Amino acid sequence: MRLTVASGVAAFAAAFLLYPLFQGGSWFWTSLGAVLAVMAAGLVSSRLSLPAWAAPLVALLAVWVYLTAAFASDKAWALVVPTRGSVVELGRLLGVGWADIQRFAAPVPETEGITLLTAGGVALIAIAVDLLAARLRRAALAGLPLLALATVPATILPDPISWPAFILAALGFIGLLIADGRERVGHWGRAVLVRRTTRATSSRPDARTSADTSGLRLSGKRIGFAAIVLAVLVPALLPAMEPVSFFTFGVGGSGSGRGNSISIPNPIAGLRGQLELPERRVVLTYANNDDKPRYLRIYALDTFDGQQFGMTDPKGVAQNRTDNGPLPAPPGLGPEPKVKTVTTNIRISDELTKLEFLPLPYPPRQIEIDGDWRADVDTLMVFSTRDTAVGAEYEVTTSEPEPTPDLLDSLSGTRPTVDPRFLRLPDNIPPEIAELATSLTANAKTDYEAAVKLQQFFTGGDFTYNLSTQGHGNSALRDFLLRDRAGYCEQFAASMAVLARLVGIPARVAIGYTGGTKVGDRWQVGTNDSHSWPELYFEGVGWLPFEPTPSGSAGQGSARVPEYTQPRPEATGEASTPTPGSTSSSSADEPVDPQARRNPRELDREGVAATGGLPTDDSMPLIAQIGIGAGALLLVLLIPAGLRLITRNRRVRALGWKVSEPSDDLTARIASKSGSRHPSVAAAWAELDDVLYDYGMARQLSETPRALARRLTQQYEFDADSAAAITAIASAVERVLFARDPGQIGPMRKDLRQVRQALAATVSRGRRLRAVLLPPSTLRRLRGLGERLLDGFDLLENIRLRRTAAHKGS
Repeated sequence: MRLTVASGVAAFAAAFLLYPLFQGGSWFWTSLGAVLAVMAAGLVSSRLSLPAWAAPLVALLAVWVYLTAAFASDKAWALVVPTRGSVVELGRLLGVGWADIQRFAAPVPETEGITLLTAGGVALIAIAVDLLAARLRRAALAGLPLLALATVPATILPDPISWPAFILAALGFIGLLIADGRERVGHWGRAVLVRRTTRATSSRPDARTSADTSGLRLSGKRIGFAAIVLAVLVPALLPAMEPVSFFTFGVGGSGSGRGNSISIPNPIAGLRGQLELPERRVVLTYANNDDKPRYLRIYALDTFDGQQFGMTDPKGVAQNRTDNGPLPAPPGLGPEPKVKTVTTNIRISDELTKLEFLPLPYPPRQIEIDGDWRADVDTLMVFSTRDTAVGAEYEVTTSEPEPTPDLLDSLSGTRPTVDPRFLRLPDNIPPEIAELATSLTANAKTDYEAAVKLQQFFTGGDFTYNLSTQGHGNSALRDFLLRDRAGYCEQFAASMAVLARLVGIPARVAIGYTGGTKVGDRWQVGTNDSHSWPELYFEGVGWLPFEPTPSGSAGQGSARVPEYTQPRPEATGEASTPTPGSTSSSSADEPVDPQARRNPRELDREGVAATGGLPTDDSMPLIAQIGIGAGALLLVLLIPAGLRLITRNRRVRALGWKVSEPSDDLTARIASKSGSRHPSVAAAWAELDDVLYDYGMARQLSETPRALARRLTQQYEFDADSAAAITAIASAVERVLFARDPGQIGPMRKDLRQVRQALAATVSRGRRLRAVLLPPSTLRRLRGLGERLLDGFDLLENIRLRRTAAHKGS
């Protein structure tokens, strides 16, 4: 019972690692109840001495009853007994919880569905730990499900695992190992055999005192605590490595660091999570001297590896601090375009948790803000390694070029001096994508015309704005551009940047916010204004934003297409001078009540309803998905059959085959005796041994080859040919084993085939089918491999301290 309690404590201690994923604490208490249910079931199983396979079933039943009482009691009989209605309710909550997890970014709100999924997952981990530690007595191996629980926050969150939570989880696992050691040493001294039997693990009835485990317990604690301290302190002393990767077409990566490094949150998870929040929340407000909305950029992603857009580590030297005066000049900006100076006052909401990069209109020239903020020379991102912008108010002055289509056309022949990384693409870009980029820009005479044609390709009506990410893996870009054509700003921005690079235009992806909505005398930017867009480089003007994402009610509601990217207007007597990142005033710019502003997702649904139906779903049909899943499962189940076929072919057809893993001592002796002179004898004997095992006729360990041949001939009434074949194999084996000179040994392939056919004729069709599809001989080898793996874990548990032993011996 000690191990059952220790297993539950270890599982719940590991669950502390999940706390950064949630906004509240109800998941904690619900998970605690699930673990207690597993512990209670384990204690009952131990009390009743149930077999190891029955204990997890009892635990699953207890968790089912607990979850029914916690989430579907109104549909259960007597509040706890599951009924058909309670099962349906739990299934519904599981579906809702799974959908919520896909929608929200961490920390997620604690809906009933998410809480149910969390409690159920923790309960399954607790059951796995109890099975391995308390039932199978593999306490070290029980660390694997605990590790699986720890990988959840490690893979989702940008920040490292909290060290207090790690220490709690590690202490729980160390306590489990100590409990297992005390249990075994207290029962029967120090365990010597790795394979434990009932006799070895049960206490002797005549034993009056238990073994002294104090020394072992003290040594175990010292080792465990030292390991925990080293695991916490050593990473803190090592330099941080910060791989930053975003835009996996739906899943972004992150990097993090401390000290003088930059902690970069996951902008993709945050982007999608903010777009899907059920309620709009204000992120910032701003006002400027020309009273026009502007995109506010936070990040600039410049590298693409075929799957992800990533960001080169920004560099901020002391001379580029914001309090040292003007920032570095915008890259590529020449004297040709007119430049408009705009001053913007920005106030960041104090409800944010962390913000180490400033949202800024581009290109910033001077910033007035308190703290140590520095600008990256290449991208003009402004960041801090010491301060946060949460609740801050600052003023930024921008020098915005006002390009015209004619100016951009005239600059097309100028060779860009931008860093080559803005044109770099991996070699594995699908050729269909390159052909698409070429065909779209075939009639373009300048780089500017090519860029406009690429933008019109996305905004022409063939693409659908949808917050459900389409595509995954290496084919995500191809799926989005050629098949699905549905996504949100992340897919649109990344795809246009890739197409621009394919036709020779330097491009990168920006992440930040759209201009928002005018409320009173200030522009208000909310969570649903989170956005990403491509920036393309033109020598003489620099980086200009483009907008491929559909806008309005059918897309990103607050997105605006820059005027210089729109079709050229007819010649008139009045010229206009558009501003990058801003547009002429429209109905979207008029002051409105923020409560009356419609959620773009609602407008999307209304737009779909107005057309009379849902968008066409080009995804794979359900029957095809089921077929692929069934095929994959069939391939997995056929792995033992494939291994058996390969082994048989190597034995029978390759005369140079060598027995690498003989199944018993006799086969090993044959392989060593025959050596290189008669490899066919070892192969034939090993194959005969496997055939017998597959057909349930395993050879007795005390049988000689001659005795085996005689028994098989008499028991299964072999005909003359089969009897002669088995006798020939047995004679060859004995001559190899015992004769000084075994003499001439002829080919044994026909004899082996004759014996195998004779044995197959004596068993049922089902047995023959099992021998082909799930051969027991192959499963025996796989099981042996697993046992050797477990023996390796047991070596960790059977460490003996020589100093302690010598002290006791003296």
